[in-house]
Amino acid sequence: MENSKNTALVVGATGITGSNLAEELISQGWTTYGLSRNPNNNIQGLHAVKADLMDEQSLIEALKDIAPTHVYFTTWMRNDTEEENIRVNSALVRNLLHVLSSKKSVKHVALVTGLKHYLGPFEAYAKAGVLPETPVREEHQRLPLPNFYYAQEDEVYAAAERDGFTWSIHRPHTVIGYAVGNLMNMGTTLAVYASICKETGRKFIWPGSAAQWNGVSDVTDARILAKQLVWASTTEAAQNEAFNIVNGDVFRWKWLWKRLADWFGIEAEGFASTARPLEKELENDQHIWTQIVQKYGLKENNLDRLASAWHTDLDLGRPLEVMVDISKSRKLGFKEYQNTEDSFTELFEKLKAEKLIP
Repeated sequence: MENSKNTALVVGATGITGSNLAEELISQGWTTYGLSRNPNNNIQGLHAVKADLMDEQSLIEALKDIAPTHVYFTTWMRNDTEEENIRVNSALVRNLLHVLSSKKSVKHVALVTGLKHYLGPFEAYAKAGVLPETPVREEHQRLPLPNFYYAQEDEVYAAAERDGFTWSIHRPHTVIGYAVGNLMNMGTTLAVYASICKETGRKFIWPGSAAQWNGVSDVTDARILAKQLVWASTTEAAQNEAFNIVNGDVFRWKWLWKRLADWFGIEAEGFASTARPLEKELENDQHIWTQIVQKYGLKENNLDRLASAWHTDLDLGRPLEVMVDISKSRKLGFKEYQNTEDSFTELFEKLKAEKLIP
């Protein structure tokens, strides 16, 4: 497919969502720029752009010769409070769209958020009193809580009204895919944890809640998210809409956990009487990981650049089963499907091939 007239700007191109999106766009013939603070251009055909989203002058200089038709916003910055998350992450969106406004080139802006839209911000995450009915649907009202996802959406809406472009909002569940240094990366986190378990003879202990262990769940492969992003940004019926996105199958962690352990040849242990957070399980394992890296000649010595245990704990520690309804995009023509077990095992194979796990 040739899309030479489309020029994409992927914001957060080194992340788990942005990098997979960049590959999808390039495969479809798009001219693709990848903006990030620290460009890491390992993607053939991607034009790396270095800029600081908090600095408008930096953006003006970096984008002076670039006039994107489509903007895909896939990044955020973690802060200590939700108020600070709102201040910073709304500014990231606002600054970029303000700088692009004068170019009058933008036709569509796609924003990636997630299920915190329904479950609440980190500090009030899935707490009793604000729990949504599941499966979560796009028409659910915003929670009466401060939430940086809402602030980012509002910046897109305001800029769209000012500049006349269309928009789409994308709400994945847990994103599974390849990236290094990503803030929210369950697949790689579990791969690293399993590798440590195998090396030390430890059990692969379920870190989360009983509700998550026993309940029905789903996840989002970064590759299917990329396909939905491109679809929504080029499909008239999908303009100015918000969409959930997951693989299209469901599973129970009590089933999948053992299958992941079997892939690594280790012993799984399920939910006992309480959650056993992975962040605590891994907190003293940097020296073990260093030994593993040296023994097997791996590429990344910094455990924190591979494992985001805090976020995996949030996802797997939810006090309710969480699943997503994706009827809305299906009704409009998005038919992609991804097997979840394959999402994990294909990621593990890639991490092994790239010498990031033994």
